[in-house]
Amino acid sequence: MNALSILYVILFYVAIIVLVAGVTNKLLQYKRVPAPLRIPVTPAPITKTGVIYRFFTEIVFFNSLFRSTKWTWIFAWMFHLSLLLAFFRHLRYVISPDSFIWPLVNNEVIQSFGHYAGFTMFIGLCGLFGRRIFVDRVRYISSPSDYLMLLLILGIAFSGLMMSYVAHTDIIELKEFILGLFYFSWHNLPGDAVLLTHLTLVLFLMMIFPISKLLHAPGLFMAPTRYQVDNPREVRYLSEWGAELEADGRNK
Repeated sequence: MNALSILYVILFYVAIIVLVAGVTNKLLQYKRVPAPLRIPVTPAPITKTGVIYRFFTEIVFFNSLFRSTKWTWIFAWMFHLSLLLAFFRHLRYVISPDSFIWPLVNNEVIQSFGHYAGFTMFIGLCGLFGRRIFVDRVRYISSPSDYLMLLLILGIAFSGLMMSYVAHTDIIELKEFILGLFYFSWHNLPGDAVLLTHLTLVLFLMMIFPISKLLHAPGLFMAPTRYQVDNPREVRYLSEWGAELEADGRNK
């Protein structure tokens, strides 16, 4: 292995450790935050089934964003859907053809739509970036990190498009390198400048993800404003620590 490949092997492992450990730590922090009151955002569901339905529509259709602002919803939904398609298309680089899910990953629909998802992702990101510049109330609350995060993801999308349509890389050698990371059988990484730029930006995104606003993705599932049932009149709500304090008071 050459020195460049060794460097990126180390960076990949560091990025994965930082990503997993950082997100796990943040989720544990969210879990420990007290929720002493029923505080779901109204209009809120009054049953658990309604909460599940609300989560589904929020995750898939961005319901609350749609009700808030249609233009932001269009660009945000375009970006997230494209990101999902690109993710599934990229799975073929980390899954062996012998895997039982290979036919699902390598089918024509996923690969065809995923191939052009880079364009819609780039358009969606440009729309979100323009929103921070031209909408007064959004520009007022935007910090430099908000712009830099969008530029980082734009760089990832643009470099990915460059690899697909301008500066092609050795896909076979790249897949050997990626699979080698999982099987601890390391191979050389192609030295293309565009590929190295793309991978470097992805690694940087992985390492800053746990401390960025992008953590809203897993954080949504830990938000009491979303997962709580709106039934304060029917059922008395007591958090775990509140119930323990009440029990201690009775024992005294």
